[in-house]
Amino acid sequence: MPLTALLLVLLAALAHASWNIAAKRAGGDHRFTLLTSLLTVVVWLPAGLWFGVQELPRWGGLEWGVVVASAVVHLLYFNALLTGYRVGDLTVVYPLARGSGPLMTATAAVLLLGETLGAVGLAGVLGVCVGVFLIAGGPALWRGAHDPAQRARTLAGIRWGLITGTLIAGYSVIDGYAIKVLVIGPVIFDYMCNLLRLPLQLPLFWRDRAGFTSAWPRQWRHALAVAVLGPLGYILVLSALQLAPLSHVAPAREVSMLVAAVLGGRLLGEGDRGPRLLGAACIAGGVMALAVG
Repeated sequence: MPLTALLLVLLAALAHASWNIAAKRAGGDHRFTLLTSLLTVVVWLPAGLWFGVQELPRWGGLEWGVVVASAVVHLLYFNALLTGYRVGDLTVVYPLARGSGPLMTATAAVLLLGETLGAVGLAGVLGVCVGVFLIAGGPALWRGAHDPAQRARTLAGIRWGLITGTLIAGYSVIDGYAIKVLVIGPVIFDYMCNLLRLPLQLPLFWRDRAGFTSAWPRQWRHALAVAVLGPLGYILVLSALQLAPLSHVAPAREVSMLVAAVLGGRLLGEGDRGPRLLGAACIAGGVMALAVG
C-alpha cells in the first residue's frame, strides 16, 4: 500500500473511532440518525456543490442506482449500530462489527465459491475468533454468567455487532464498485448518499415530530460531531481506495478498533479494558491476515 494511502486510512481510523464514541454517548435512536443526516447535509453543502457541479452531469442510471443502494445500506447500518450501542457496550459492538465483515466474506468464499484458506488465512480466522471472545469479555464472561442482566447485555451486543458487520460488508462492496469501477469522486459520492438518506427518513419524522423536537437540545452536539467526523473519515477511506486495492484498505481500517477499545474503556467506563485491547489487536491482526491469505 502506498504511504499516502496508509496515512489516509490511519487518519480515517481516528475519525471513525471518535464519531463512534460520540454516537455511543448520545444514546440515540432513529431520531439521532435523522439529526445527524440533516447536519451532515448542511455542514458538507459547500463541498457537495463544488464537486457536484463537476461530476453530476456525467452520471447515468447506473451511477444513481449505486448511490441509492449505498444510501439504503448505510442507513440500515447506522441504525443497527445505534441499536447495538443502546443495548450493549461499545467495546463489544464496535470491534465485532468492524471485524466480522471480512470474516464473513472469507467464510462465504470457502462455503459457496470453493475457495481455500492457506495457513495465513486460517490464522486470520482464528485470530478474529479469539479476538471476538476477548472483546466480549474473555474469561470474565464465565464469571458473569450467573448475572442475567449482564449476560443479556453481552449477547445483545454480540448480536447487533454481527448485524452491523454484515451491513458493513454490504456497503463496502457497493462503495468499492462506485469508486474503483465507476470512478465516482469520493466527496460527491459520500455527500449524495447522505442527501438521499433524508427522504428515506421522512416517514419516521412525520410520525414522531414531537420526539425529534425534544431530541434536538439533548443530542445536537453529538450529532454535529458525527456529521463532521463521519463523512470526513469515510471520504479519507474512499480517497485511499483510489490509490490502493480494497483488499489492503479494508483491513487497514480496522486500526480504528484499537482506538475505540482505548477510548471506550477510558471515556465510557466500560470494564475489562486489558482483555478487550488484546482482543482488538487479535481481530485487527486476523483481518489483515485474511486479506493476504
